[in-house]
Amino acid sequence: MSELEFDAQHLISSLAGTPLAPWSEALAKAVMNQGHALKHGHLPRWDSAVKALPTSTQSGWTIEDGAVCTASHLASDQTDVLEQALSELMPWRKGPFLIGPVLLDTEWRSDWKWDRIAPHLESLQDRLVLDVGCGSGYHLWRMREAGARQVLGIDPSLLYLKQFDAVQHYAREAALHFLPLPMEALPESMQIFDTVFSMGVLYHRREPMTHLAELRQALRPGGELVLETLIMPGHGDASLAIGERYANMRNIYELPTVDHLENWVKAAGFNNVRTVSVEQTSLEEQRRSHWMQSHSLEQALRADDPSLTIEGYPRPTRAVVLATA
Repeated sequence: MSELEFDAQHLISSLAGTPLAPWSEALAKAVMNQGHALKHGHLPRWDSAVKALPTSTQSGWTIEDGAVCTASHLASDQTDVLEQALSELMPWRKGPFLIGPVLLDTEWRSDWKWDRIAPHLESLQDRLVLDVGCGSGYHLWRMREAGARQVLGIDPSLLYLKQFDAVQHYAREAALHFLPLPMEALPESMQIFDTVFSMGVLYHRREPMTHLAELRQALRPGGELVLETLIMPGHGDASLAIGERYANMRNIYELPTVDHLENWVKAAGFNNVRTVSVEQTSLEEQRRSHWMQSHSLEQALRADDPSLTIEGYPRPTRAVVLATA
């Protein structure tokens, strides 16, 4: 099993002169302390895929029709090489991305989630932003597009890290950083971020209050929390305990109602708690594609009653809660 080649000095150098500079050594140490989590049997294939990406004389990126587009001008005979390299990094779950001429039609239309959340946010202009459980990093680009000064994404998945590296191969955006860390490995009591996003993480935590406390410790006083998570439909202060699986997913422990979720956030010490979006996930937003060919939402719902998961639970519904530290 191969281990990630992590260049601590490169991270420290890249954070010099930024608001994260005082924390650069602690962040580097946190990554190096991950031990076995930095190892994966597929890592050599993923590394080879990133190294096989054709070079481009141009760099940069834009957002077009919701996709993160890189400014890579490649010769026509390089398209097949590009597509093959990107296919070695499948499954692509969060996106979409347009890498040169290759459209990565990912499992999730993550741009739809962003479109629901963005109108409700405090301005991200010149803010220091943390995205917890950032996946492939799609939303990091949207946060930067919205004016964030610097964005740090953390996610323990080495595949997601390599997918981010593939996009950065062409975009070369110095204000974005991705570290292979879970939230609990972040240095304690940083209290430095202006905005912290936790999207699609809370329901994977056995102790949701612990996760909320960690998020609050990362935020500066007055900073904004953006919490997106699965909920149980209905009202009242209640939650639904989950068995072995939910919608074919493991490690889902508890689904609160919106009222219960808001009470969790208040109990964690946040103020100005409000729910700005409640949306049932559609088959258009999450589905199989050429770039994610395994089971998706449709296969997780009962064929005779798509309002229920195959386990008999209510169909996935997601809420977005905003709060102030």
